[in-house]
Amino acid sequence: MTDLDARKQIFQRDGFVTIEQFATGPDFDELTNEVARYIRDVVPTLSEADAFYQDRERPETLKQLQQMERDPFFDAYRSNPQWIELAQHFLGEEVVALGPEWFNKPPATPHATPPHQDNYYFNLKPANVLTIWMALEKTDEENGCLRYLPGSHTDGVRPHQPTQTLGFSQGVSDYTSQEAAREVPVEMEPGDVVIHHGNAVHSAHANRSTTRHRPAFAMVLKGVSCRRDEEGFARYMAAAEAQRKAMNR
Repeated sequence: MTDLDARKQIFQRDGFVTIEQFATGPDFDELTNEVARYIRDVVPTLSEADAFYQDRERPETLKQLQQMERDPFFDAYRSNPQWIELAQHFLGEEVVALGPEWFNKPPATPHATPPHQDNYYFNLKPANVLTIWMALEKTDEENGCLRYLPGSHTDGVRPHQPTQTLGFSQGVSDYTSQEAAREVPVEMEPGDVVIHHGNAVHSAHANRSTTRHRPAFAMVLKGVSCRRDEEGFARYMAAAEAQRKAMNR
């Protein structure tokens, strides 16, 4: 059994697994440089739907970027063979990469990321979908590392409800204190990745550091067998629209 096979077994059991130093040297440097270029040159031109700030008047509070594939570099990055081959090994079939995303918790971010499942948003059946999430800087409990509920990917998609987190975030509505006590924090070095199943419940605490950001680059990759549950997706979109209207009152 190879090391990758062993990690696939952990992924199948727990719903998440880490791989240390997935990106190193020139490959990692190119990605971080392109992210910096995108933030510097492209982000100021984006709408609020694609670039989320805690305070739009303060660029250093940039929190999340979506639709990065509109940029030629990141559109091409969706075909990166290292990412594609890893996802295919874990999912057991050919995959399609969705849009790259960038996530951050600026220093002293008071808001936690609520427990949620990515497939609540995707509504894919079968749920043969995963996210590869790469730390761009050191990520630990102080600056709000990801936290996972082991085995939660086997429970299907749970009910969610709107939260007060920036954007249109939804959180698992029946999450218990006992489950919170079982969460596993995942601390990472730059270039490490954590791979999680689309149904894995994950969250993050606030960033307690007053000096350190928690930037990460991620891509969602789905198996070609996946199809969107249109009824479930319609329910999610209706909930998101109701949340948007409530926020704008």
